[in-house]
Amino acid sequence: MKHLRFLATFYTLILLVVGCSPKIQTSHVANGWARNSVNTVIFRKHSLYTFNDHQYIAFYDNNRDLILGKRQIGTSSWLLNRTQYKGNAFDAHNTISLIIDSEGYIHVSWDHHNSYLRYAKSKEPESLELGEEEPMIGTLEKVVTYPEFHELPTGDLLFAYRSGESGSGDLVINKYDTLTEKWTRLHDNLIDGEGQRNAYWQMTTDDLGRIHLSWVWRESADVASNHDMNYAVSPDGGKTWFNSKGQPYALPITEQSAEIVSVIPQNSELINQTSITTDANNNPLIASYWKDSSDQAPQYKVIHFDGEEWKTYSLDFRSLKFSLSGVGTKAIPIARPQLVCSPNGTVHLIFRDAERSSKVSVASSHIGNLDNWTVEDLTVEGYKSWEPSYDPVIWKKNQKLHLFLQNTIQVDGEGISNSPPTAIKVLEWTPKK
Repeated sequence: MKHLRFLATFYTLILLVVGCSPKIQTSHVANGWARNSVNTVIFRKHSLYTFNDHQYIAFYDNNRDLILGKRQIGTSSWLLNRTQYKGNAFDAHNTISLIIDSEGYIHVSWDHHNSYLRYAKSKEPESLELGEEEPMIGTLEKVVTYPEFHELPTGDLLFAYRSGESGSGDLVINKYDTLTEKWTRLHDNLIDGEGQRNAYWQMTTDDLGRIHLSWVWRESADVASNHDMNYAVSPDGGKTWFNSKGQPYALPITEQSAEIVSVIPQNSELINQTSITTDANNNPLIASYWKDSSDQAPQYKVIHFDGEEWKTYSLDFRSLKFSLSGVGTKAIPIARPQLVCSPNGTVHLIFRDAERSSKVSVASSHIGNLDNWTVEDLTVEGYKSWEPSYDPVIWKKNQKLHLFLQNTIQVDGEGISNSPPTAIKVLEWTPKK
């Protein structure tokens, strides 16, 4: 096993941005693979994660090695470890997701696109040394895509992934018990595509311990067949599921039984796999983008449940047109949006848009006034194919946004660019109160 441990060369860049917080700090980590967007897709759960007083990071370097790193919070000095594992970084689906459980063990899953499960756990708590690859359950682990981890208030973990292919896959959920250190299966098939479609979901947990799940359906491998935003919530750690009216779902959930919270036809430039969060009242907020019949161009949208009804808000600041169709990872002029909400009700939608020179940008609003948004840039330079992923622990504790940042280039249709390795950074932004 080859390991490379070193303190990463670092610097801190202070950016002055008109209209936002006076200081934005950017900590340099290392250079990484940049020939596609595998390090910078939005569906990394997670790219960054904090445990105790250390923040952890994972990425592929230019040799496609899986790198783990950590730093003490408040510093820019990163300790990095080149693990014994590689991934097929030529496919942007094959990204890395990590989490740290309540005992301090790092869990990592990586390198999936309709392929066998790859999963490993650190040898010791808070150690960057990974153990051997191992199965979780041993069944439904041969055709895995989109692995993601979530933490429950008990300290136990959830692991969700698609079993099957685009257009015909099912949602599988496992649960990790930190006391027994074992995984069990919660659902072989929580959302059933019935062999005709699959769900592209996003998931979050709230302060009450409930799990919120939203998804769009896709009828084929063509992204143009995405349609409708749907919703379910679990009050008991993922065992039982309800719609927003409190009515229980018979499982698995199907297209016929799913609660549609925003009707979106096929061929609406609707993207899949975006973000969901909750407001101060633990009500769900969902972000995506699509093009309504009245829109001149695809617009970012926020769907909010106020406790009684769902409402869709269109941000309407975009003018650049594009068409979303075809298969494979797409080269798209805008990023899928990330969404966070502070305890005081301020909502931030983080994005990248070619109209704004592909800078890291944020649109901000407030619960109760989601018809009005202000937009500002957090960087001076552009990040061509970057999408926002962030540290959920730092945000929940301090309402500070730590974003995984790298300039990557995605060629349309799962293509590969000639980009040399580029700098991986962590952008730290503290929004105004």
